[in-house]
Amino acid sequence: RMPAVRELDDPEIPTAELAGDNSNLAQESIPNLNPTESFPSPLPDGTLETLPPARLQPSLNPLEVPITPDAVQIEETIPITLEQAIDLARRYSPALEVARLQLEQSQALLQEARGDLLPSLTFQSQLQRQISAQGELGVRAARRQAEILGQEIPDLDNFGTTTLNNTLQLNYNTGIDGARSARIEAAREQVKLQKLEFERIAEDLRLQVNTAYYDLQEADGRVDVGEVAVTNAQRSLQDAEALERAGVGTRFDVLQAQVTLANEEQNLTNALRDQRISRRRLVDLLNVNEEVELVAADAIERAGVWEFSLDETIVAAFKNRAELEQELVQRDLSDAQRQIALSAIRPQLNLFANYSVLGLITDDVDPGATRGWADGYTLGATFTWNFFDGRAAKSRAKQNEVDIELAETRFDRLLNQIRLEVEEGFYQLEASFDNIATAELGLEQAREALRLARLRFRAGVGTQLEVINSQTDFTRTELNLLVAILNYNRALSQLQRSVSNLPDNNLSDTP
Repeated sequence: RMPAVRELDDPEIPTAELAGDNSNLAQESIPNLNPTESFPSPLPDGTLETLPPARLQPSLNPLEVPITPDAVQIEETIPITLEQAIDLARRYSPALEVARLQLEQSQALLQEARGDLLPSLTFQSQLQRQISAQGELGVRAARRQAEILGQEIPDLDNFGTTTLNNTLQLNYNTGIDGARSARIEAAREQVKLQKLEFERIAEDLRLQVNTAYYDLQEADGRVDVGEVAVTNAQRSLQDAEALERAGVGTRFDVLQAQVTLANEEQNLTNALRDQRISRRRLVDLLNVNEEVELVAADAIERAGVWEFSLDETIVAAFKNRAELEQELVQRDLSDAQRQIALSAIRPQLNLFANYSVLGLITDDVDPGATRGWADGYTLGATFTWNFFDGRAAKSRAKQNEVDIELAETRFDRLLNQIRLEVEEGFYQLEASFDNIATAELGLEQAREALRLARLRFRAGVGTQLEVINSQTDFTRTELNLLVAILNYNRALSQLQRSVSNLPDNNLSDTP
């Protein structure tokens, strides 16, 4: 919770900041706010050593759809820290899981491309029983001819044969056209591209979790401020009614206090609505069990400091951002695809070797008939050169050359965009830091002004309007401090994302 003050109903109340409370949580009757099972401690890389509590794990069946009202009812509310939220997102995010599967797919494609470096070896076995129809016709023709010539009809027969042919074939593409090496290079660059995409999605996810968590903290803080504002408005109304009953106040003062109370109650209702929405958005982003509700366990305070100058931050971003390296990899990938396209009009040389074992059995009992086992082999090479294909290959290569130029153009555009992101985050961080100091001072002043306005009103020398204005200023300064702290944290998260490669909020020279 953010630093806040309680209702100012006593002129003797100290002006120092008092710790906020969780009265809004009690108001909603949230069951089992403190989990009986604590989160495990994180490893140096930020992930947890063991699985989170089982009640947070999503359904094992992603196709399961609840069909009863009881199945979608919120059963438990669990407080989590920002660190725990980031770990849950890393474990259960569908976007990160898709990126991981795509990386595995690209690695399998690389193994497939590397398979062309080795020759292919094929074994084929064929068993065949044959009685030739043409041989049968030949036997009949020989018998008719003997009858016509009046000769003795020969003892002819169409004998069947059974053959077993076993062949072992070896083929090897020498790769002199460059297609094989280009395909391997393209697959290798695709793996790099998917690794960088996984890193980019992970960094974006971290920023999204930070933003959603800070949004929830802001919603919680606005509820706290709203509750204090309602309590203060109720106190002002009680004072106005007491003065009216004593004959020193007016009905107009009471009406003003009632209007102020109604406005603050409406603001509190809207803040509670935003709080519930922020909690559900965090559940959706982390993809945890939908039957739980998450609340922020971290206090609203500055998340850290940025120890690097603007120039150092810009250079670090240029060195570490995955998006920049993605464009360089995309350029190399397009160049490999250009080589694949040009290989269609380059000479190709394939080597082959066959070894065959043939077994033949015939129905002919003649000892001189062909039968038995034999083997043989074939060695050879095939040379192919497509001299002209209607310029199709060169046209495909030209398309890849354009892709190379596009990648270089996007790289240049990303440099400017990343610099702008760093500068925006840096300036926002500086402004938010100054705003925190200003808001803290303004909160002290507004608190004292409200205390004095109430004293003047009770003494009969002030007006209800002064109290209402002071109360409004006090609420506004509380919100200003809340927003200043969270804007500082958002700017810090944006800077970390702009630089990337900051799992522990420390710069690293290794992308």
